[in-house]
Amino acid sequence: MDIQKLRKEHGMTQADLANRLGMSRPTLIRIEKGERPLTAREGHELRMLFGMLDSDAAEREQFDDVRISIPQKNLEKFKQVLLYVLKQAGAKPNIGMTALYKLLYFIDFDYYEKYGTQLMGLTYFKNTHGPAPREFIKVVNEMKEKKEVDEVKSKYFTYEQRKFLPLIEPDLAILSAREKEMIDNVLLRYSDKSASELSRLSHIDTPWDVAKDGEDLDYEHVFYRPAELSVREYDEL
Repeated sequence: MDIQKLRKEHGMTQADLANRLGMSRPTLIRIEKGERPLTAREGHELRMLFGMLDSDAAEREQFDDVRISIPQKNLEKFKQVLLYVLKQAGAKPNIGMTALYKLLYFIDFDYYEKYGTQLMGLTYFKNTHGPAPREFIKVVNEMKEKKEVDEVKSKYFTYEQRKFLPLIEPDLAILSAREKEMIDNVLLRYSDKSASELSRLSHIDTPWDVAKDGEDLDYEHVFYRPAELSVREYDEL
């Protein structure tokens, strides 16, 4: 299906079609370039929109209505990214579990905004203090059992803090050059900030802001984030 050709034949702009499909314009651009496949639901909606299904076929064609924006998780990559982040910043007095959650969040969501693809692809939900990765506790507990990380308690000003320290070296061969560059960039920008400052920044970011309490954050919402947090240059509409 030549989506760009069909769109132009129907006199639609990229913004028009993206809006009809409930996705961002950058996502549609990637689909038109063949860089991202259509989901079953998106393909069905396009065929309906462009008159490629008759009413009987539309009735027969059933798809899951849940929009899937996060591919299968790469937990092994998560472990290596976590070890690298801990090696670079874990010993800093401000990096407890709350701050660590935010560093992981910005690594994942900044990378998705800039490149339109997943780095770790963790599932983050809206927690009181900002985005929190659902997989963190389970994976870190496994790493603690294998003596790959250590958990310690410390004091940060008047607060008790849970810290994690690496016990083994990260395997950086699992990361591409641009993945490591993004991680280093996030650490440069954010690893010296306090947990409260990182929480404040995450609270003004669109994925957290538009989600309901306890709800998973949608990666697609990074394309609508405020200029203060955006890491990508966009073409004029």
